[in-house]
Amino acid sequence: MSLLRNIKLALVTFVWIYSMFQTSSNGELDSCPGQYCGRIISNGDIGDCGACPRGYRTNGSLCVECSSSPELYDWLYLGFMVSSSLVIHWFFIDFFMRRERKREYLLFLSAFVESALAAILSLLANKPQGSLSLTTCKSLQLADWYTVFFNPKPDHVTTVHCTQEVVYPLYTIVLMYYALSIGLLFLFRPIISHQFCDGQGRASIYAALYFLPSLSVIQAVFGGLIYYGFPYVTLVLSVLSTAAVMAKNNITHVRQLLSSRRHVIIIIAHWMVHAYGILAVTLLRKPAVHGPLFTLVLAPVLFYLLTHSFTEPNKFKT
Repeated sequence: MSLLRNIKLALVTFVWIYSMFQTSSNGELDSCPGQYCGRIISNGDIGDCGACPRGYRTNGSLCVECSSSPELYDWLYLGFMVSSSLVIHWFFIDFFMRRERKREYLLFLSAFVESALAAILSLLANKPQGSLSLTTCKSLQLADWYTVFFNPKPDHVTTVHCTQEVVYPLYTIVLMYYALSIGLLFLFRPIISHQFCDGQGRASIYAALYFLPSLSVIQAVFGGLIYYGFPYVTLVLSVLSTAAVMAKNNITHVRQLLSSRRHVIIIIAHWMVHAYGILAVTLLRKPAVHGPLFTLVLAPVLFYLLTHSFTEPNKFKT
C-alpha cells in the first residue's frame, strides 16, 4: 500500500511540475484571450483556452465554479419575469371572457397555479438541485449576457469560441420557466375551460401559445437589457397602464373609482406593481430615505384625477 501511495504522490508531483512549466515567468498561468475564455482542469491536466462549462466563470486564466447566491436584485428580476407572464395570462383571460365573469376566476386561479408551479420546478431543476435556492454567477456588466459577440481572434483569423452562460442561471432559467409554463398550460387549462367554463377559456389558451414563445424570443435577444432595465420599465408601464385603465372606464372622480370592486382591485394591483418598481430601483439601501418613496404609488391615480378636468376634450375648440 505504501508503494501505491508513493506512486500516486509521484504522479501528482509530476503533474504539478508540468503545470508549472506551462505558466508564465511570474508564476501564474498565461491569460486566455478575450473576456470569457478559460482553461478547464481535468484529472490534473490543464486544457486549452475555450468556453467554460455551465456554472463556471473564468478568472482570466482558469474556469472557476460559481458559488454565489442571488442578490435581492436577482430575485426581483426573476420575480418580474414570472409576474409579467402571469399578468399577460390574466389580461387575455379577462379580455376574451364575455359572459358569466364569475367563472373567469377559475381561469385566473389556473394561470396562477401554472406560473407558480413552473417557477418552483425551474428552481428545483437548477443547482443546487432539489432546493428552492440558487447558485449563481454574478452579472457584472451588460456584456456578460452577450458573450457570443466577444469570441476573440488572437491571430486575427481563427476565432476561439468562448460563448457561454456567464450569468448562470439567470439567462436559461427564464427560458426553462416559459417551457414549463407551456407544458402546465396544456395540463390544466383545457380541462378547466371545458369542464367549468363552457369552453370560454380556449381563446386565452391560444393567446398563450403565441405570447409565451414570443416572450422566449424576447428573453433570448434582450435578456441583458431587461435585467438592467426592468425596474424602470415597471415604473413606466405602471403609470401608463393606470392612465389607460382610468381613461377607458371614464373614471374622473374618487367615487367612481370606489363604486366598482373590479376597478378597486385593478388599481390596487397597479399600486403593488409600482411599489415593486420602486423597490427594484432603490433596493432599500437607505431605508430612512427610500422608505417614504413608497407613498408615490398613489401619485399616478391622484395626478390623473386632479388633472383630468384640464384635459377634457370637450373644453377645447377645434
